[in-house]
Amino acid sequence: MRIGYLLPTRDWVVMDDRDLTSLVDQARLAEELGFDSVWAGDSPVTRPRADPLLVLAAAAALTRRVTLGTAVLLPALRHPILLAHQLATLDLMSGGRLVAGMGAGFPTPNTEAQFEAIGIGFKRRVSRMEEAIHAMRRLWSEDEVSHQGTHFAFSDVHLAPRPARRGGPPIWLAGGGSDAALRRVARMADGWLPYPPDHRTYATEWTSIATQRSALPKAAGSRDTEEHDDEGTARRNPRRPGNHETSRSSREKPPGDETLADARDARDARDARDARDARGNQGCYQGGCRDQGEQGDRGAHGDRDDCSDRGDRGLRGLDGDPTPALYATICLDEDPERARLRLRTSIERYYNAPLEFVEGIQAMFAGTPEDAATWLQAYVKAGARHVVIRLAVDDHRAALEEFAARVLPLIRHA
Repeated sequence: MRIGYLLPTRDWVVMDDRDLTSLVDQARLAEELGFDSVWAGDSPVTRPRADPLLVLAAAAALTRRVTLGTAVLLPALRHPILLAHQLATLDLMSGGRLVAGMGAGFPTPNTEAQFEAIGIGFKRRVSRMEEAIHAMRRLWSEDEVSHQGTHFAFSDVHLAPRPARRGGPPIWLAGGGSDAALRRVARMADGWLPYPPDHRTYATEWTSIATQRSALPKAAGSRDTEEHDDEGTARRNPRRPGNHETSRSSREKPPGDETLADARDARDARDARDARDARGNQGCYQGGCRDQGEQGDRGAHGDRDDCSDRGDRGLRGLDGDPTPALYATICLDEDPERARLRLRTSIERYYNAPLEFVEGIQAMFAGTPEDAATWLQAYVKAGARHVVIRLAVDDHRAALEEFAARVLPLIRHA
């Protein structure tokens, strides 16, 4: 079980705090207090906040161990070449600690206005997100990429620097409440980061994802070969890998000529060495190791290559299954009624919407630390293995310390 902390980038804007240095200090404090990951949200117009990738880049320089993630990024707002470049650079800078949590955008008038302000059609955001993810994975993996899709088209693009990990950072998808969203997670995600308000809903949806994932073909690249429109209708894309669309280098390789393949092997080995150099003596991050040689959740690993592989599996899911995670909002107080009032103040200020509406959609809790641990453990029993905590408070440092002291031990020792 791993616990992450959402940096309060939105709260900093709401409270008119322009000291982003203290915001990033929260990431270092979370690591010191024993959290496993640090996350940043994305919403440049609907709910403005500091840019998540820039914040996480600063956090990467101040931390050594924690996973760094976006909860969640909106790839439909960006061109995949530029976003792939940013994510690859951040993954390399952090020594392979990045998780790219992504979503399409919740269907509200304010979110739709955000897409319109940037000049992107809101109704096609899901297919645009899927195509962007497909293109980015190719850019992270292939020498030169040509892509002709519904939303993006480019030819002979080579991305550098490469991510720390071969194939790029794990991509976790938000989404739930519909069969189409669950199919999307099963088909193309390395992790699942939803926020259902009831643990029983979580259990049902996770079972659906796991069942659908187990039915997928096991061949490499078999996920991500089918594109869905925004209504969830499947349609084959003849230009996806495995359907005749390949990189320029693959098209030009003569039959039986292993020169380019050998060059790729050499490049992959060089990329692996670069990633190890970037990690230095930090060891692995996601697999449970704190520092090189220290006992982690999966034991001590003396070899960094082996440790890195285990870490990737920890974030990409066991045996190819997505990692089941949870995004949860919590407000702690010994007086449950006071906790509820504080939660209301924070949420309605954050979303400009009634608490009753937001908590009908998102996982939220207000009460004592002991009851918070019990509430979270219900999600753990439902399948969650990585929980991202957003604290609905005014004093984030004090709340972070309180959660670490009073809730973390209860969850981890349950």
